[in-house]
Amino acid sequence: MRDIAVFGGSAHPELSAEICANLGVPLRPVRVQRFANDCLEVQLQANCRERDVFLIQPLVTPVQENLVELLLMLDAARGASAARTTVVMPHYAYARSDKKDAPRISIGGRLVADLLVAAGASRVLAMTLHSPQVHGFFSVPVDHLHALRELAAHFRGQDLSNVTVVSPDLGNAKEAAHFARLLGVPVAAGAKQRFADDRVVISSVIGEVHGRDVIVLDDEIAKGSTVLELLVRLRELGARSVRVACTHGLFAAGALAKLASQPDVLEIVCTNTVPIPVGERVPKLRVLSIAPALAEAMRRIHNGESVSALFDPS
Repeated sequence: MRDIAVFGGSAHPELSAEICANLGVPLRPVRVQRFANDCLEVQLQANCRERDVFLIQPLVTPVQENLVELLLMLDAARGASAARTTVVMPHYAYARSDKKDAPRISIGGRLVADLLVAAGASRVLAMTLHSPQVHGFFSVPVDHLHALRELAAHFRGQDLSNVTVVSPDLGNAKEAAHFARLLGVPVAAGAKQRFADDRVVISSVIGEVHGRDVIVLDDEIAKGSTVLELLVRLRELGARSVRVACTHGLFAAGALAKLASQPDVLEIVCTNTVPIPVGERVPKLRVLSIAPALAEAMRRIHNGESVSALFDPS
């Protein structure tokens, strides 16, 4: 791993440190300070000249602060003559703004992608983007990882003889079907309509869930309104038990406590793409690490090896 420099922003320092521990390289320091006029200044405190630079920064709360910090880190790396700068973005918050579904609204996912490239990003390493089209918003190469293997490895340690994987909506059904194949179990999907950010209606569930142990799979859980609505339908259809799994556990507005309070929810599983404060965690929560997967992808990018081979079933 010669000629590599890894820097972590202030969004998720624990994940940055764990990735570097898996890579066997030091995490280089970054100095961030705020001027009297509230502007940020970022300094990368290690040599970048002609090096392969990786900047680790998920776009998590406060999203705008962390985004500007990442843009300044990119500009600093470019100004320091980095040979190549890869943004390691475990969570891309603006990916949810991926289409014009109302008059006169912005498509934030595309705009922020343009900003990252303009600031100096040579390539992007992302984890479970909200929708496939977000990949195409970037004009630089994107390596798009998913956490289905890590989630499947967790559930393989349990009795799967009566399990059905359920996607909350048809848009995520393809990922749910892939996850179900990894576990060797059937799949079902909800028919969802969203009327507002926190108001959804799931009219039916397509597939057999009566008397089944259900694993609800989603890409992210924010306020939890979709999963809570799905739980109502699953109870009506006679599901025996529920486990909830997602890649990005945002758990805003008390969502984690609300889900944990549901008596038929036995477990809530997510990854550490998003930091979850220790004080907000509940006994039903299990956080899986995606640091080894991100570290291996970074190693392959640095060495010019295939990243897609990480998902080769053989």
